[in-house]
Amino acid sequence: MNILTVKSHPFSLCRFILLVVVGCASALAQQPAEPHKEPLPFLPGSKWRVNDVTRPAPPIVTPGTFSTPDAAARPPSDAIVLFDGTDTSLWETAKGEPAPWKIEDGAMVTAKTDIQTKQKFGDIQVHVEYAEPTPPVGDSQNRGNSGVFLMGMFEIQVLDNYNNPTYPDGQAGAVYAQTPPMANACRPPGEWQVYDIGFTTPRVDAQGKVITPAYVTVFHNGVLVQNHTEIHGPTIHGHLTDYNTVHVSEGPLKLQYHKNAVRFRSVWVRPLIPPQ
Repeated sequence: MNILTVKSHPFSLCRFILLVVVGCASALAQQPAEPHKEPLPFLPGSKWRVNDVTRPAPPIVTPGTFSTPDAAARPPSDAIVLFDGTDTSLWETAKGEPAPWKIEDGAMVTAKTDIQTKQKFGDIQVHVEYAEPTPPVGDSQNRGNSGVFLMGMFEIQVLDNYNNPTYPDGQAGAVYAQTPPMANACRPPGEWQVYDIGFTTPRVDAQGKVITPAYVTVFHNGVLVQNHTEIHGPTIHGHLTDYNTVHVSEGPLKLQYHKNAVRFRSVWVRPLIPPQ
């Protein structure tokens, strides 16, 4: 195409100019970046500089899979699997006795009392899959009630709220008795549901006094329902608590028995280690 042809076709002229600009940008992008003449600044409160190539790389984790109605999710490679559908040996009662929950079709079914992990955890990612009894029986808090207790004291409510209203800070996805979920993401009873939780423990000083509260982020069936929500203290029905009785930064993961036969499968955690 000669310049006369370009002038006689406005659209061709625009295309010609675009090709020239793109070509110049591509040539510039391929040139090596000049080294910084001045040292890069340190990140606030860190020994690492901005874009520091000597900073340790994060560990490699092989992702798991998502759950389906027929199959539980496969955990990531660094997860601590607490229940894989075969046994409850990693769980016990508050008295240290063997967990009394029975296993049926790869799921453990709530019975007799709460159970908690033998191992204690600090900051963690938690994955829990559960299914509510079907057909549903009861209403409000008497339908499919259970709970996931972080550190054994901070409850994320498990409840069948599919067409079943209750008080907002007591429905599924709530920080029980404190903060309602941002949405009701419940599936119908009988279908498998998923909690994915990020939990930051309260921080205590050398004297055991809490100086920073706990925080929690919760996805319920893929829907964000708690976003870095502050937890005001241990969750107790009808009471607002504080941290006066909390002196630790780790505890067990507890699952609640509340007189309803809720099923659980694929329970795993990942201890959260901040990057260097």
